[in-house]
Amino acid sequence: MVKNIAIGTGRRKTAVARVFLREGSGKIVVNGKDVKEYFSDEQVQVLRQPLQATASENKYDILINVCGGGMNGQAAACLHGISRALTQYDPDARTALKANGYLTRDSRMVERKKYGQKGARRRFQFSKR
Repeated sequence: MVKNIAIGTGRRKTAVARVFLREGSGKIVVNGKDVKEYFSDEQVQVLRQPLQATASENKYDILINVCGGGMNGQAAACLHGISRALTQYDPDARTALKANGYLTRDSRMVERKKYGQKGARRRFQFSKR
């Protein structure tokens, strides 16, 4: 049986990622698929940033379950979750991750639609006469 050495939860917009860190050779699996199958190349780069910052790209296997939101939000949620898992396993990595801003949860969300309006801020067209 494979043992998880650390677990991290990452969030961005409406996306939530559960990240399981395991001893291994650097394989990343997202929702049962290889990371390159699931995400585009630039999203994979975003996802690998915390591993590059802590120089641990080939030390761990990472299993990620992510749901909600779009692909960019999911990639950012994975980044946040990986950072939290790395911090849980190796507290010395915290300084490098914190300096790059990977431990901060990006709290920007879509503003809700208001009643009597067309959108969050957009009004219906004003007619003087």
